[in-house]
Amino acid sequence: MTDPILTSLPAGYRALVIGASGGIGQVLVSVLEEDGNCAEVVGLSRRRDGLDITSDTSVAAAADRLSGEFHLILCATGGLTIDGVGPEKSLKQVSGEAMMKQFALNAVGPALVIKHFAPMLARRERALMAFLSARVGSIGDNRLGGWISYRASKAALNQIVRTASIELARTHPLAILVPLHPGTVATSLSEAYAGSHPRTSPPESARQMLGVLDGLSPSDSGCFFAYDGTPIVW
Repeated sequence: MTDPILTSLPAGYRALVIGASGGIGQVLVSVLEEDGNCAEVVGLSRRRDGLDITSDTSVAAAADRLSGEFHLILCATGGLTIDGVGPEKSLKQVSGEAMMKQFALNAVGPALVIKHFAPMLARRERALMAFLSARVGSIGDNRLGGWISYRASKAALNQIVRTASIELARTHPLAILVPLHPGTVATSLSEAYAGSHPRTSPPESARQMLGVLDGLSPSDSGCFFAYDGTPIVW
């Protein structure tokens, strides 16, 4: 155990990581397990639990298997290259089938996670729920073009989280729901596209994002933040 990482959460808080077998998800689990303030970390993933976040039935069944409240829920799912198809470099490469797969995994899946897991957030205490988004999902920050399906799916994710945060505030006034940009992390997702850009190690990215969450207030719910705490335009 280490010193508390999320000092703003109650002592003995429970955490849930969805996508716990991914490059960032498994590190989030490890970091939280070392947090002296955390009593339990539950991890769910497709690889280990058969969780398909694009299936309403699968997500509902996973939620039904759990009981009790969580003070922290992290959704570390997502995909850049799906079934061997990577991001488009031009409009000519747009495929309706590939785009639908991006939306299913990066937008519909998180929406189903919110639907079935947000009710499990603590109601009377501070609670946090965060989703891995991407800076390229920002419409206002787009200066390069390309990557149409991935950009659009992450923009949709951001809107889903924004909208859900408004509804959640009515039943969970102390809860904070946000999309987070983890930076360019050294995982298999970014390996083929990072080029010469520096990449952050997964443990460093995980700790940075948890640090951002620790400093947020309910008034920040529904906003979009980078790993260093800076807001990102929609």
